[in-house]
Amino acid sequence: MGIISLLISLISIPFSAYGALQTTIIQRCYDGDTCTAIDGEKIRLACIDTPELKGRRADPIPAKKARNFLNDLLVNEEVYIKRITNDRYGRTVAELYKNDINVQELIVLKGYGKIYKRYADQCEWTR
Repeated sequence: MGIISLLISLISIPFSAYGALQTTIIQRCYDGDTCTAIDGEKIRLACIDTPELKGRRADPIPAKKARNFLNDLLVNEEVYIKRITNDRYGRTVAELYKNDINVQELIVLKGYGKIYKRYADQCEWTR
């Protein structure tokens, strides 16, 4: 089994686990953990943290790589969305799934982000 096949098998979930979830189409991703759906919904990817583009904690080179990866993966794509809560900025905190793949877990496995330990309990895959 190749490494890609192994990664996909590790992060795949059975159809029945997300088949009842709603779908949305991603318009664009601002950074490696924040996207906007075509209906304007701002989505903060749950349980992960990626480098910041701006601000005092900015790390622009890896931040742009994470953003570009997420945009290449999700823009104009229909994804399943598992809404968890809203954050203090009014964004929907959610897990996204594309083609049987947990997007957050893929970001961590590819090295574009890390598990956000403070909120990791919101996502079963982090346990």
